[in-house]
Amino acid sequence: MKITKGNAFAIATGTAAAIVVASALTLIVTRPAIATAQFGTETGKACGDCHTNPKGGGALTPLGEKFKANGNKMPK
Repeated sequence: MKITKGNAFAIATGTAAAIVVASALTLIVTRPAIATAQFGTETGKACGDCHTNPKGGGALTPLGEKFKANGNKMPK
């Protein structure tokens, strides 16, 4: 296939469009959280003990930071 200026432009714009679409999809498509409430069930602690949001998720409290730094085990 002989590449002309017109073909090169079409290939470049098609590639750019594909990159834009792929980038937009990464912003739109969400993944479910992989965390579970198993820790809370096992220990009787509320999600808000480790997370600033009482329902869990998001930023961690100082206790949550210690828990994470301790390999997901309660600090002593």
